[in-house]
Amino acid sequence: MPWSALGQQPPPHLPPLQALRALEAAARHRSFSRAAEELALTHSAISHHIRALESNLGTKLFRRTGLTMTPTSAGARLAEQVRNALDQLEVALREASDVAGPPVVRLQVSVMADLANAWLIRRLPSLHAQAPELDLHLRLHAEISPPDPYSVDVGIWHQRVDLPGFECHNLIEDYVIAVASPSLLARYPGFTVADLPKLPMLRFALRPWRDWLLLAGLPPDEPVRGPIFQDAGLMLQSAVAGLGVATARAQLAHDYLVSGQLVQIGTTRIASSLHYWVTWREGNPREKAIQRFHGWLREQVEESTWASSQP
Repeated sequence: MPWSALGQQPPPHLPPLQALRALEAAARHRSFSRAAEELALTHSAISHHIRALESNLGTKLFRRTGLTMTPTSAGARLAEQVRNALDQLEVALREASDVAGPPVVRLQVSVMADLANAWLIRRLPSLHAQAPELDLHLRLHAEISPPDPYSVDVGIWHQRVDLPGFECHNLIEDYVIAVASPSLLARYPGFTVADLPKLPMLRFALRPWRDWLLLAGLPPDEPVRGPIFQDAGLMLQSAVAGLGVATARAQLAHDYLVSGQLVQIGTTRIASSLHYWVTWREGNPREKAIQRFHGWLREQVEESTWASSQP
């Protein structure tokens, strides 16, 4: 029976899959340019796909807000449904293939560069062994302010995302210690904590030496020479190379301390002023996989914290 006989309008023709993928990527990135990069298309091709969808549906899907392409409520809802459908299609194709295995769930994860380089990446084999169906797409982030939280499935950032509809959990309760390589300390026979100001002191742009020095009973004089680092992971690698002594979060330094590449100077520890917040959007169609990833992260933190507390 034709739609007109039922007194209903026929549904719009199913648009090309490439147009739907363009919509989903543009809504996730809040950017036509970044969607184009992901899909190996041009910016104009993404724009053409979106305009064609808007014409076909008779509704606006995006609005420009400064440099950001913000999906309208209709665009956001449609992008979410497309994302779910693409996930289901991927699972169905895998199940129908000759090499069908556990359904793969791809998570877009944005993580602070220092945590990724010094801590997360070396633990990923454990995640793969426990949850081989999780396929992470890692993006490194270096700024204190988080990026657009809608652009990824999971964010591990220094600042909370205080927006409605987002889960936000503190990952690490940590403290800061001073560390140096054994090769550096070997150049100072009879070294004690009181000799620390004689060593080259690496400077971290986001944390002064003052609080650690005061608690250690040393003159709280900030070093005026030596390299300055914006990334704590790079500073740790420089300390391992013997460039100087550094302050570092115990969790980030943990593996270097266990391997003997770094040693702790004295017993002084101060509270860390920077946190790592694990963030995701409520109702994400991959929330079950996100919860599993978050649980694994917490297990890894607990294991390394426990190991650090052992004599």
